[in-house]
Amino acid sequence: MSAWAAPLRLALSLGLPPDAFWRLSLKEWRALTEAPAAPAPSRADLSALIARYPDEDPTP
Repeated sequence: MSAWAAPLRLALSLGLPPDAFWRLSLKEWRALTEAPAAPAPSRADLSALIARYPDEDPTP
């Protein structure tokens, strides 16, 4: 199987025709397929995590 099979299938699933796929630069392909950055947690979310998972004192 070609190394291009999986990326081409992904492009087709995104609605990109093969001719458009082959015209993309690597930078354009990465922009289309990279996962979006996860948003930073809010202060309330962080406070809830700290309350749920407090640091444990390592000394007895």
